Amino acid sequence: MASRPLVVHVVGARPNYMKVAPVYAELERRGNVEQRLIHTGQHYDSIMKDVFFAELPLPRPHVELDAQTTEDALTELERVFGELQPDLVVVAGDVNSTLAGAVAASKRAITICHIESGLRSGDWSMPEERNRVITDHLSTLLLTHSDDADKNLVAEALTDRISFVGNTMIDTLRANEDAALALEAWREFGLEAGGYVLVTLHRPNLVDDAGLLAQTIAALDDVAESLPVIFPVHPRTRRNLDGSTRLLLTEPLPYRQFLSLEAQAAAVVTDSGGIQEETTVLRIPCFTLRQNTERPITIELGTNRLLGLEPERLRELPTLLANPKHGQIPPLWDGRAGERAAEAIECLVFGATA
Repeated sequence: MASRPLVVHVVGARPNYMKVAPVYAELERRGNVEQRLIHTGQHYDSIMKDVFFAELPLPRPHVELDAQTTEDALTELERVFGELQPDLVVVAGDVNSTLAGAVAASKRAITICHIESGLRSGDWSMPEERNRVITDHLSTLLLTHSDDADKNLVAEALTDRISFVGNTMIDTLRANEDAALALEAWREFGLEAGGYVLVTLHRPNLVDDAGLLAQTIAALDDVAESLPVIFPVHPRTRRNLDGSTRLLLTEPLPYRQFLSLEAQAAAVVTDSGGIQEETTVLRIPCFTLRQNTERPITIELGTNRLLGLEPERLRELPTLLANPKHGQIPPLWDGRAGERAAEAIECLVFGATA
C-alpha cells in the first residue's frame, strides 16, 4: 500500500496558530494525508507559544526549532525539509517564519500553499508586506479570504493559483467563542462588560518610536479618565514603555482569555491585522493606529476605522463610540474556511501525486 502524501505546516508566531489550526484539524479528520507541524521558535515564551497548543486543535509540534532570526529559520527549515521530504509545505500569514518556510521549501523544490494570500498594504516599509508578496509568488496554491485579496493577486498575474476559501482565523474564533465568553475575563480585572477599551500595540514603527509611543500612552491615559483601558503588553512594547500610566497593563494573555476581553469591550485600539478581522466578526468597534491596512474589507464592510499614526485622535474615542460602525461580516467568514482549504489542498496534493 502506498504511503499517504506528507503535508508539513510551518508556524512560528501567535497569528499562525489560529490560521493553521482549522486546516490541520480538517485534514486530520479526512485522514487522506500525513501531517507534521514544525515550530520555528519565532515566538518562544510560553504565553506566546505553548498555551495555544492547549487551546487549539493542534498537536504539540513534531519539530521544534530555536530559530530567532529569519536566516536561522531558513537554514533549519531547509535541513528539516530535506529529512522529511514533504509533498507540500503550508505557511500562513506574513510573519518571518512564513517567509522562511516558503523560501526553504522553494529551495528544496517543494510545492507551497499560502494561507491568507493576497493581502497588500502597498507599504514597502513594512517587513510583512515584503514577506507576503514574496511568499505569494513562490506558492502554487494561494488560499484567499476576501475579494480584494483575489484582485491583488490577479493584478500580479497569479490568477490561476487562487482558491477563495474564506478566513480560517474566524473558524478558530467561532470554535472558541462560547468558551471565551463563559470565562467572563473582564471580571478578574475589575471591569464591566461593555465598559472598557482593549488595547494591543506591537508594530516597530509605533512602539520603537519613543516619542510616538509616549504620545499614544498619554492619549489613552486621557481616555482612561472616563473609560477604563486594559492593555496586554507585547514583549517588544514592554521594553519601550516608560513612566506611570492609568492604563491597566497586563502580560500577554492566552487566546481564550484575550478573546473573552475582546468580545465584551466597548472598543479595541490596535495596530494588529488579525484583530481588525476579529472585531469585525464580533461587531466590536475597532480603531487602528496605522497609516494603512492590508485588510481594507474590515473598513469597507466591518467595524474598523483607520486613525493613522495620529495618537491624539484617540482622544476622540468617546465621541466616535457615540456613533459606532455596526458593519457586516464578509463573505465566507463563516467558520467553515478550514473545510474549503483542506479540500483545495487535497485537490492540489492528489493532483500532483496522481
